[in-house]
Amino acid sequence: MIKITFPDNSVKEYPAGSTSMDIAKSISPRLAQDVLAATVNGQVWDLTRPITTDSTLKLHKWEDAEGKHAFWHSSAHLMAEALEAIYPGIKLAIGPSIENGFYYDVDLEGHQIVEAELAKIEEKMLELARTKSPFVRTEVSKDEALKTYTEKGDPYKVELIQDLTDGTITFYTQGNFTDLCRGPHLPDTGSIKAVKLTSIAGAYWRGNEKNKMLTRIYGITFPQKKLLDEYLVMLEEAKKRDHRKLGKELELFTFSQRVGQGLPLWLPKGAELRARLEDFLKKIQKKYGYQQVITPHIGQKDLYVTSGHYAKYGKDSFQPIHTPDETEEFLLKPMNCPHHCEIYKAKPRSYKDLPLRLAEFGTVYRYEQSGELHGLTRVRGFTQDDAHLFCRPDQLKDEFMKVIDIVLYIFKTLDFKDYTAQISLRDKVNREKYIGTEENWEKAEQAIIEAAAEKGLNTVVEYGEAAFYGPKLDFMVKDAIGRKWQLGTIQVDYNLPERFDLEYIGSDDKRHRPIMIHRAPFGSMERFVAVLLEHTSGKFPLWLTPEQVVVLPISEKYNEYAENVLNLLNNSDIRAVLDDRNEKIGKKIRDNELKKIPYLLVVGEKEAETQSVAVRKQGEGDKGSMTIEQFASLIKTEVENQIASK
Repeated sequence: MIKITFPDNSVKEYPAGSTSMDIAKSISPRLAQDVLAATVNGQVWDLTRPITTDSTLKLHKWEDAEGKHAFWHSSAHLMAEALEAIYPGIKLAIGPSIENGFYYDVDLEGHQIVEAELAKIEEKMLELARTKSPFVRTEVSKDEALKTYTEKGDPYKVELIQDLTDGTITFYTQGNFTDLCRGPHLPDTGSIKAVKLTSIAGAYWRGNEKNKMLTRIYGITFPQKKLLDEYLVMLEEAKKRDHRKLGKELELFTFSQRVGQGLPLWLPKGAELRARLEDFLKKIQKKYGYQQVITPHIGQKDLYVTSGHYAKYGKDSFQPIHTPDETEEFLLKPMNCPHHCEIYKAKPRSYKDLPLRLAEFGTVYRYEQSGELHGLTRVRGFTQDDAHLFCRPDQLKDEFMKVIDIVLYIFKTLDFKDYTAQISLRDKVNREKYIGTEENWEKAEQAIIEAAAEKGLNTVVEYGEAAFYGPKLDFMVKDAIGRKWQLGTIQVDYNLPERFDLEYIGSDDKRHRPIMIHRAPFGSMERFVAVLLEHTSGKFPLWLTPEQVVVLPISEKYNEYAENVLNLLNNSDIRAVLDDRNEKIGKKIRDNELKKIPYLLVVGEKEAETQSVAVRKQGEGDKGSMTIEQFASLIKTEVENQIASK
């Protein structure tokens, strides 16, 4: 018999060799129907895999990320089986699950798949799913695996196998299809009830532009058709909210091939929006004792060698800049923190100087692959709302908790109500990719865990998601239509102070090492604006929107009065514009509502005579007539309530 420990710490005995499915059936037949995968001793397993030793066990249903992962990973294999059946001779590369669904990269060997053919692949997938073919896991030797795929003529699988260690290789088979895979998978294909292949794209093999371009097919599946229908409705809403579409319509930003891929150009309205976000955060930072600094866009290569960034990212980043002096090498700044370390070192520091809080809206540059660029959410040049706090050990938790307060204030002000704090720790096994001592890592991780607990945050722990120099608290936010985004990060770092030999003189007159906190509540201005655009559908809160009011004269006869209204509003620090086009008032109203301007002021003969305005509010319609002073007071009160009451 073996002892199984459940998440509630209860323990039950089962025969050795029992599977997670056996255990689920012993608990409840309904649970056995709903369960999709299991975590055994911290690793996600197939439900049909025998458990032979005392173990911890957690069962996963559709609602769990682990359950969805197994479901969509199995669906990727199902799609590959369908593709081989429809297009004989194609070569398969990789097919993982992703946050929403899955994809498979294939070499079509002369075939070409167009959007119209996706329905045919979907039908084949459902046909295969109905066979309820079990997913069978088989352990194979490296020689056997190489022989299998060499004979089949799958060069991509052969290349993958060559990188694997003998004794760790597994195949999964369903029906007549076998794939190289670590798993886990569903018990069988039968639970896949609804399929939608969403798009086709190109993808270089292993993300390397020097390799062959493969065809990537994206899809998503569900255990019920109702869930697919709901997802498709959400997808349509997401298209309407796409920040690239809204950014163009609202004239916020653009891109230019001549300037370069992934390098956004902020238009006047977008620059105004960004400036207001920056001013908002600067006021908060001033209240919390931050000091603004400015650092260059480049730095000597040695700066990033010292910090460790060059070793980790140098090969995949923008390459060194050479000057007429052959001994000089510079890099475009990939991170602001090394520069801030040098500011700290600019003069001797005492324990009385700490905490030192340095803040900068610093632009950094990272070379993202062209296929991974996406609007403002994935760019090559972006501005971080960066700050680095240098503190004593006794100040660490308090400073960390104050940063949490800033993040939560921002979320509340901008109406992000649904969020989770992700505690990002080191990989449990692979420690080679992290710098620093075990002792410092343990202290940093514990500080984050304790601070999050004291703030009562809804947290999840993710191993392997830490930065290479320290653990993080990442804020995962759900937008208005339920999509999850990573916004805001706080990181504890014992390592950069050591690498840069940062010191302060303590009350004991001895030298001590400060601890560093990295934080960026927005994350980056580009990504934050993109998420905010999609969250609000372009209808920004009144305090933030670039244009708060548009004045609409009924005809040219009232343009002069409209200009007077405009000047009075602008003199009252209300951001107003004038639409004096020679168009009918109905068209002006429609056009400006599409621009998401919160207030529309219609002026004609009656308004000119009474020195008033007819007020319309976005989404609410006619709000009646009022004097300009009354309207200005209304705007100021609404703005104050949106920020001060938070």
